[in-house]
Amino acid sequence: MGAYETSILMLMAINVILALSLNLISGLCGQVSLGHAAFFGIGAYTTALLAKAGFGLWFALPAACVLAGACGLIVGFCSLRVRDDFLAIATMAAGFLFLGIVRTSDALGGELGISQIPESGLDGFYPYFVVLCAVGAGVFCSWVKRSWLGYAFEAVSADETAARSLGIDTPRYKLAAFALGTGLAGLAGCLYAYYLGTVGVEAFGFPVSVMILAMVVIGGMGSIWGSVLSAALLTLAPEWFRFVNDYKLLVFGLLLFVMMRFVPGGLFPLVLRQARRLRGEGAA
Repeated sequence: MGAYETSILMLMAINVILALSLNLISGLCGQVSLGHAAFFGIGAYTTALLAKAGFGLWFALPAACVLAGACGLIVGFCSLRVRDDFLAIATMAAGFLFLGIVRTSDALGGELGISQIPESGLDGFYPYFVVLCAVGAGVFCSWVKRSWLGYAFEAVSADETAARSLGIDTPRYKLAAFALGTGLAGLAGCLYAYYLGTVGVEAFGFPVSVMILAMVVIGGMGSIWGSVLSAALLTLAPEWFRFVNDYKLLVFGLLLFVMMRFVPGGLFPLVLRQARRLRGEGAA
């Protein structure tokens, strides 16, 4: 595998982790987040600072996950009393707050970011490690979805009032979704920092949050395989259609509009239903 293909593979794996992480919050638990790129950035900047200070991958990776998850817990706690559009605005504000802090902080490199991040130490094995992390994230999210925690998330998403009447502690599960989802975003940020060797504010802005949300919506809210496939598709699409690179935000916004209007359930569940129907007709 050449350097270009390896680079695309790693970026695809990182995007898969990001899509899965937001799927826990928005897809399973129904908490719309438009600031998810901030937690991606927290993981990346944490890794960059620790790596520059001499700490290795095995210290930076859990630190990035824990710090991003802790920040997600704080944002989730502050957003407990809001929902729907107001929750989306609150999470968007958290994303802009992160960008403002980074841009005005000399310790974080300001507009220039942090460059010359030391390598992970895994050398040629690092691309495989990134893919293994994506596989692990998929297995973890599948386990969450099939566990009592996932059932509670889906109950909160379907009808929060009804879930509360059944004795489900909705604030607790909202916070759990935010902590787990943002912690996984921190993992993606750590892998991204070592992958690129530099971090800057442009990689964690609002367009990136829209891109991650588009992955979840296009794949199907709550669908694990949908998030994986849509993340892979939207990673490869700019490589196939380079002329849209300057219009990413417009394209992702249009995709979101079309999906929510005509295929609100997402592409993967639609394809799966069609495949089952064709299989049933063939058996008949």
